[in-house]
Amino acid sequence: MIRPLARLNEGKPYSQQIKPFNFLLTCHVKAFGHPKGADPEHFHLIAPYDNNSTRWLKMDWIDQYTGNSYRITTAGHNGTKQTARVKTYGDILREYEYHPESKCADAAGNPCEKQTIGLLRRRHINVDQVKYIGKESNSLEAVDAGLIHSEKNIYTEYVDQNRDEWQTKILPVLKRLPLSRLISESGLSRRALMDIRAGRSRPHSKNRKCLRTIAINETDGGLLSYAVQSLSRAK
Repeated sequence: MIRPLARLNEGKPYSQQIKPFNFLLTCHVKAFGHPKGADPEHFHLIAPYDNNSTRWLKMDWIDQYTGNSYRITTAGHNGTKQTARVKTYGDILREYEYHPESKCADAAGNPCEKQTIGLLRRRHINVDQVKYIGKESNSLEAVDAGLIHSEKNIYTEYVDQNRDEWQTKILPVLKRLPLSRLISESGLSRRALMDIRAGRSRPHSKNRKCLRTIAINETDGGLLSYAVQSLSRAK
């Protein structure tokens, strides 16, 4: 966080520099209010602390990711090349009134929307896949505070090959498909596919992507059609 302030500290005696544990100002950009060309997930404005709010619109603010300087405004709906449209307390209050509660459902069991009213209840979920992730507590606090704008930037995924998508979803479908069809659609040899289906080998990324596509196409309806055809032939 302090790295983008190096330019601001340059040439100043240590006593006048911004240092760790100093206070800073920060603001939150309104939706579609980022400067043109800025990445919304990697853009956050900070500035030296000043308790005189009349100066906030006249001072330079620093993007902590790039170190570039911008001005802020509370007027209009969009940012410009050098100006960000930031939220006011009024904007935050209006957003809160229509903030959807993603963890809850309405009386009919549908996910809450911006206009949902009445008694809410917890949403039911179906577990599709289990993934192990590591979460660094300090970074999570920064996400909650709005200082980091994408949670995926702080998650580390720990892959368990015994429970990943390939093992739990893709491989079972491939085992049910005719070997001749897999050879035709994937271009892999019979021996290679037999080893893959038996779990004796795991294909490299290019072939794994190809086989994954074949399996997904089957789960979208192809496998059901094949089962019906097989049953008809058996009769």
